[in-house]
Amino acid sequence: MVYKFTKNPEKRTLPRMEAMAKWMKKNLFSTKGNTVLSLFLIAGLIKIFTPIFTWLFIDATWIGDAAACREGSGACLAFINEKFTYIIFGPYPREEIWRPALTMVLMFALLWWSKEPSRWSKKLVKWWAGFVVLGWILMSGGLGLAPVKSTSWGGLPLTLVLSFVGIFISYPFGIALALGRRSQMPFIKSMCVIYIELIRGVPMISLLFMSSVMFPLFLPEGVSIDKLLRAQVAIIMFISAYMAEVVRGGLAAIPKGQYEAADALGLNYFQTMRFIILPQALKIVIPPSVNTAIGMLKDTSLVIIIALFDLLSTTKASLKDPEWLGFSVEGYLFAAFIYFILCFSMGKYARRLEVEFHRGHKNREVNI
Repeated sequence: MVYKFTKNPEKRTLPRMEAMAKWMKKNLFSTKGNTVLSLFLIAGLIKIFTPIFTWLFIDATWIGDAAACREGSGACLAFINEKFTYIIFGPYPREEIWRPALTMVLMFALLWWSKEPSRWSKKLVKWWAGFVVLGWILMSGGLGLAPVKSTSWGGLPLTLVLSFVGIFISYPFGIALALGRRSQMPFIKSMCVIYIELIRGVPMISLLFMSSVMFPLFLPEGVSIDKLLRAQVAIIMFISAYMAEVVRGGLAAIPKGQYEAADALGLNYFQTMRFIILPQALKIVIPPSVNTAIGMLKDTSLVIIIALFDLLSTTKASLKDPEWLGFSVEGYLFAAFIYFILCFSMGKYARRLEVEFHRGHKNREVNI
């Protein structure tokens, strides 16, 4: 006997406008009280956002110089047009801008390809490993490309490198730390507890400072490690401790019966964790994991303390141009828009994964 779970076909064929009208009637205008409150809120939003929209788009100065912006009454979007290259790419050599631009295009293309859970395999790991090598060559030079020091990296590429590399590497480390903290072996458990509590007990800015200033003092004479690499390691160490506590919460939520069932099947510890416990625990902690990742993305702005210019830092540097003084609102709005797009995309994708992993069984056939 076969049961097949499918969504209501009427909802799929329902016109979008009609569906929106039904949603508004159900959620905004279901009763007289809700109708009055909804109209009041809509009128308030229109009153608030109409002047903002007018300032930002209708009265804005889209092209021209700083003098044209000062004569206008709207936003100076010409500032963004003038400083766009520096804000996005920082001090990277202008004649080599195509290299970080190509790296970001390849990265976003691979992220788009990787978004489907059906493509998660060892082959995908190899693709990402190949991209890391290719991206490093493109950014730093080699194979005929002019060398560019990591101190010249900046803007959006640097933000993406620090945040996404930090997130992807810290997640498995966080899982290992969470398992170690729940271990029955006292030494491993103690080491994991000390590491997690020590790292969580200090701000990330102190780790960045130590990686940049203190750590080189302990290296042998003549030995140096790239500043960007040191900052990346500090970020990974910091975020791993927080990921460990997130994952530990998911492990604690798994019923004891799951462990007992695994023991009854004769599975060892690693098989139990890999096939039974971790898939359930990681599904539970998708929201807090993404929340931690989003915080990590925004915290990359702290690398300015070790003279690395991320997206926010290049925006601040652009505002110091004497010719364009007074247009900080436009600059920060542009940076905020980029951060919002990145954070919103991460959150939306996480919600999609959460729904798919939670309800995926409804789209499969169940044989009885």
